[in-house]
Amino acid sequence: MWIKILLALGLAAFAVVGLVGRQRAGRKALRRLAIFVFGAGAVIAVLDPAAITWVANRVGVGRGTDLVLYVLVIAFLFTIVGFSARFSDIEDRLVQLARSVALSQAAGEYGADLRDQPPAPQGGPVS
Repeated sequence: MWIKILLALGLAAFAVVGLVGRQRAGRKALRRLAIFVFGAGAVIAVLDPAAITWVANRVGVGRGTDLVLYVLVIAFLFTIVGFSARFSDIEDRLVQLARSVALSQAAGEYGADLRDQPPAPQGGPVS
C-alpha cells in the first residue's frame, strides 16, 4: 500500500516539475540533495543489500530489486524533464544568436553599400 502512495507522489512531483517554470537556485539545491540521497542509497545497497529488501518490505514491495527499479524509473523521468528543459533553453539561445549574427551581417553589408553611395538629398522632390 505504501509503495503505491510513494510512487503516486513521485509521479505527481514529476508532473509538477515538468509543468512549472524553472527556479534556478532552488532546483540546484534540490538536485544536489537528490544526488546525495541516491548516492547514499547506492552505497547502502552495495554494502548491505538486505537493507534495501527491508525498506522494500516496509513500503509494500516484495523485493529490494523491485524497489530499486521503481525509484530508478522516477529518477529517469526527472532526468528526462531536466534534459528537455535544458535543451529548450539551448534552442532559445541558439535562435537569439542566429538572429544577432544575421542582423550584424546585414548591417555590415548594407552599411558598406550605403557608405559608397552619395548622400541622399535632404529636400523634397523637385518638380
